[in-house]
Amino acid sequence: MKMDTDLLLSPAMGLAEEEEADMNDWKLPLAFMKKRHSEKIEGSKALAQSWRMKDRMKTVSVALVLCLNVGVDPPDVVKTSPCARLECWIDPLSMSPQKALETIGANLQKQYENWQPRARYKQSLDPTVDEVKKLCTSLRRNAKEERVLFHYNGHGVPRPTVNGEIWVFNKNYTQYIPLSIYDLQTWMGSPSIFVYDCSNAGIIVKSFKQFALQREQELEVAAINPSHPLAQMPLPPSMKNCIQLAACEASELLPMNPDLPADLFTSCLTTPIKIALRWFCMQKSAKLVPGVTLDLIEKIPGRLNDRRTPLGELNWIFTAITDTIAWNVLPRDLFQKLFRQDLLVASLFRNFLLAERIMRSYNCTPVSSPRLPPTYMHAMWQAWDLAVDICLSQLPTIIEEGTAFRHSPFFAEQLTAFQVWLTMGVENRNPPEQLPIVLQVLLSQVHRLRALDLLGRFLDLGPWAVSLALSVGIFPYVLKLLQSSARELRPLLVFIWAKILAVDSSCQADLVKDNGHKYFLSVLADSYMPAEHRTMAVFILAVIVNSYNTGQEACLQGNLIANCLEQLSDPHPLLRQWVAICLGRIWQNFDPARWCGVRDSAHEKLYTLLSDPIPEVRCAAVFALGTFVGNSAERTDHSTTIDHNVAMMLAQLINDGSPVVRKELVVALSHLVVQYESNFCTVALQFIEEEKNYTVPSPANTAEPGNLTPGRDSPAIPRLRSVNSYTNIRAATTARNLNKSLQNLNLNEEGGPAAFSPGNLSTSSSASSTLGSPDNDEYILSFETIDKMRRVSSYSSLNSLIGVSFNSVYTQIWRVLLHLAADPFPEVSDLAMKVLNSIAYKATMNARPQRILDSGSLTQSAPASPTSKGTHIHQAGGSPPMPSTSSSSLTNEVPKPPAREQPATRPPYTPTLGGQAPHSHQFPRTRKMFDKGPEQAAEDGDEPGGHRNYISPALQTGLCDWSAKYFAQPVMKIPEEHDLESQVRMERQWRFLRNTRVRRQSRGITQKGVSRLDDQIFINRNPGVPSVVKFHPFNTCIAVADKDSICFWDWEKGERLDYFYNGNPRYTRITAMEYLNGHDCSLLLTATDDGALRIWKNFADQKNPEMVTAWQGLSDMLPTTRGLARRVSIYLDRSKQGGAGMVVDWEQETGLLMTSGDVRVIRIWDTDREMKVQDIPTGADSCVTSLSCDSQRSLIVAGLGDGSVRVFDRRMGPNECRVMTYREHGAWVVKAHLQKETDGHIISVSVNGDVRFFEPRTPDSITVLQTVKGLTALDIHPQANLFACGSMNQFIAVYNTNGDVISNIKYYDGFMGQRIGAISCLAFHPYWPHLAVGSNDYYMSIYSAEKRLR
Repeated sequence: MKMDTDLLLSPAMGLAEEEEADMNDWKLPLAFMKKRHSEKIEGSKALAQSWRMKDRMKTVSVALVLCLNVGVDPPDVVKTSPCARLECWIDPLSMSPQKALETIGANLQKQYENWQPRARYKQSLDPTVDEVKKLCTSLRRNAKEERVLFHYNGHGVPRPTVNGEIWVFNKNYTQYIPLSIYDLQTWMGSPSIFVYDCSNAGIIVKSFKQFALQREQELEVAAINPSHPLAQMPLPPSMKNCIQLAACEASELLPMNPDLPADLFTSCLTTPIKIALRWFCMQKSAKLVPGVTLDLIEKIPGRLNDRRTPLGELNWIFTAITDTIAWNVLPRDLFQKLFRQDLLVASLFRNFLLAERIMRSYNCTPVSSPRLPPTYMHAMWQAWDLAVDICLSQLPTIIEEGTAFRHSPFFAEQLTAFQVWLTMGVENRNPPEQLPIVLQVLLSQVHRLRALDLLGRFLDLGPWAVSLALSVGIFPYVLKLLQSSARELRPLLVFIWAKILAVDSSCQADLVKDNGHKYFLSVLADSYMPAEHRTMAVFILAVIVNSYNTGQEACLQGNLIANCLEQLSDPHPLLRQWVAICLGRIWQNFDPARWCGVRDSAHEKLYTLLSDPIPEVRCAAVFALGTFVGNSAERTDHSTTIDHNVAMMLAQLINDGSPVVRKELVVALSHLVVQYESNFCTVALQFIEEEKNYTVPSPANTAEPGNLTPGRDSPAIPRLRSVNSYTNIRAATTARNLNKSLQNLNLNEEGGPAAFSPGNLSTSSSASSTLGSPDNDEYILSFETIDKMRRVSSYSSLNSLIGVSFNSVYTQIWRVLLHLAADPFPEVSDLAMKVLNSIAYKATMNARPQRILDSGSLTQSAPASPTSKGTHIHQAGGSPPMPSTSSSSLTNEVPKPPAREQPATRPPYTPTLGGQAPHSHQFPRTRKMFDKGPEQAAEDGDEPGGHRNYISPALQTGLCDWSAKYFAQPVMKIPEEHDLESQVRMERQWRFLRNTRVRRQSRGITQKGVSRLDDQIFINRNPGVPSVVKFHPFNTCIAVADKDSICFWDWEKGERLDYFYNGNPRYTRITAMEYLNGHDCSLLLTATDDGALRIWKNFADQKNPEMVTAWQGLSDMLPTTRGLARRVSIYLDRSKQGGAGMVVDWEQETGLLMTSGDVRVIRIWDTDREMKVQDIPTGADSCVTSLSCDSQRSLIVAGLGDGSVRVFDRRMGPNECRVMTYREHGAWVVKAHLQKETDGHIISVSVNGDVRFFEPRTPDSITVLQTVKGLTALDIHPQANLFACGSMNQFIAVYNTNGDVISNIKYYDGFMGQRIGAISCLAFHPYWPHLAVGSNDYYMSIYSAEKRLR
């Protein structure tokens, strides 16, 4: 860009001014940039939650099999001397062999009971094969599907064999007898857990797996081939669900160190703290802890399960550490299975991690199946050693002097580590390893508050964090905490639960079951709670009652409705929104709650929210009122009256500025339609009859010049860019539409071709009765029919022949739906079309049985003409006649192109669901509304299956789920735009610097004075005749609108950037454009002469343009008749020509949009609230042709068609706000401009070319200049004192404010100096001295000051 180089060379001029301009940009509010505009209104994809244990299990029976044969060493083990002797901490040689055996057995049982007190324990001491068999089969029988544990101590028998056998005894203890693992599997069945404490134990694990595999194969064989001998035998149980823990690998012997117990593995699994302390004392590092001996360890005070004592605290720390190691090292699903499914299994596996650490130090490797990754080197073991060290160092003084025990700093330190992770972290990294410890800390009252706070901050990181926390096992803990009455926990618990329920709403049942909902009801009712916490509480309650009957009942009894109604007027918008959603959900399909609402006049209290400044709150109120009327219970007169009342209140939102609200409105009204279906069917039939028998005085009846110009078909015209946006502007295939149009034109009653001429085509350019979508055959009511109905109902004074009183609620609601079906926002009109078609379909279905199917009995009348009334005589109210054979054969030959093909030429009209349908006064008579078209013959007469039911009671907009996403997303994080380092912020900074540069450089040029303005810097042929041009204030892009599409050009590079269809119906045209947020993320506003406003984003870049929002800015505008040559003929005969279309002016500083046009008011919209804030009556009988406003002075200047210029002060009431009227112009005002300075003048120009300057405080003009006659377009440069006039006599004159002509432009530069066409529009750049000109010959050119100035 050449301007960039200038900037680098230019001295730093007016720095203070530059910075100020910059600051102003930062302060300017942005319009239509909220979440509801930038994202699709739908819930987040639900993450599949795997944290819930589908199959929680218990180990209910334990077999303790001890083969010790005290006093007799097995033959294959040579023992050292001295050797490890203790079994279950008892020296077997210290008493008689039998007594030793029994004592050891009893002790082992006690050790296991510490972990699982409720199981059935059976000891089998020095058993035979039969005893083992009997024991295992009886335990399995009693356990049924639950888990059984088999503990085997083989210290008194030979080592296991490679064939997969362990050893037991014969009756007389004279022999060792092998016991096959295969048999053991058969007796034990599944699910089971096996613990093997013997040398070479790994062999057993290997054999076990081989046998299990063999079983699987046998099962498969038996399943495939029932006659196989295997299939005759009883089926072996599958061993899939079995867990094994073995003391060492297949080739290893158990350690014989005399300082250790002989059953080291069992000790680690069942008395972990005791063995861990002993082992600690045996390490060299223990010398650093003075005075600690093995004897002293025995005297540690306290109980394992009392966390306040030294022993209990160590046990608690040990649990936290082993759990943490497992969670960090194991795959998630394995962790869930081993550490969360069964208490005893979890304890054994935590202790197994210790066994691995201790036994590996003696060259012994414990083995598990399923196999675990190695954990003995994990860093958390060092934290364990430190905790033991701290505890043991206090021991001598505690025991000898009785000093108090100082608690370990372990948990506080781990919480600090967790906090560091939270504060320092980047988002994409491994989860914090302390998470399971945080869980353990929730058990302690000392650290609970801090732990909950940190947990909340962690959950706030997003749904992934919630899923992680749930998988660690947080749920039962936070559920239990709801029973706590501590007030200080309330905000934290509410926050945590809101986060959990936003990610996994299935927890609603657990909450109700444990009475958790009462906790949140009390938070909601507590007026001392800050609004954000009450918001979370009401969100939680809204999840509890969402489609869950038990929850609805529980909350109704908990007085939820009265609680919510009290908070409806809270100043916090999010609270108001969720209170409304919660109410809507509690009485959704739950009649007792609805009646409770009626008693508290809930619906009347909700009415106030229908005019709430926040669109989402209005939306929630509409949702609540919609489910209020949508209950399917029996109707009484009382409830019908209420429903009608609610319906009429809702109907007032028909022109709400927010499409989100209007979508919710369609859904709410659809509930009413479902409730009162038969009444709506009656209304539908009436409207259908009316539509057939009434000719609308259509404005489309004058042929439009320029509609069939050869230029349309020239191959040079570029392909129109289809708009693939989330609003799905369905650019239907033109070829198909044209075919349909032709088919409808050609088929008159006799099926012969009608007179076909270009004039005819233009008259009936709207005859295509297809809905603008590829799947239009699904619809009964075409788009145009609906539009025609809408207008019939508003024009005709419907006579009293109609059965229902015409102004009944049903009729009014039907009209509202007809209006919404023509909504400029496609998603709204889609939904309304569904509702209308559903009823129309049912209405005709009900009317069908009386239909005479003999098509011969149908009288046929003359060919349809624009004025013909109902051309068919129908037997039953509005049922369709059969198409004659000639017509159907003709139609079937019309080729249908592939559905999504875009033609190469510019489509003359692309209907969409997005606008009012064309005014069709010639509705094709061979194709009545209820026929799906000639393609469908009579056979569907009695088969209703052909149509789908369009509207189900479950029609939804996704609003509630979308709103719930707020709680799943980070709340505490700095939004990206406020984060100084973020890319968003950097881009914004760059844009603001660019703006300052443009302002400064252009000021430099305009201050020197512009003496000529005729240097043509751009020319190109536009795809359509330009009707409005608009420069982007800061980048080199210009938007050029033709009748219904917008083209973007880069005027510096001379290339086209984009071209897309605006979505307005064919009888309307674009009459105004504005850039919103031009200083930052630009949006383009287009206004059409039917009063619709559409706002686009992502244009002129590589993305597809998307509609951000659209609404009916002026509701009562009737598009007036005019061709593209309107401006040309304006000055000849004003009276015959239509109005001004729609004119707008935009105030970025206040976010206000002024709109007017062929109406008698100036309507002001607040884009922040998306609401109409003011209607200023113009007090004139003519249309408004130009608007200009100044936010500093709150003034609005309007130029009118009668030549008057009126000044309004919008701070005053509607009757006194017109502060000045100037009637000096004798004709149509082309432009009225209010200068933005504090003492800025009003400049106005009429079609006669007289330019008048007014001072707002004086009644007469201060200066008058005369310019050219026959003015068609004019613009005034806001910075340089220039104005440009375009004439129908094919020239442009540029004047300065003294009235001197500085340039006269008549010819294009370059190609043979062709004459300029009649000027259709022109516009100055807001800063640069550039003038853009569009003319009726399709050309768009830009002129600028002389090169040397630039």
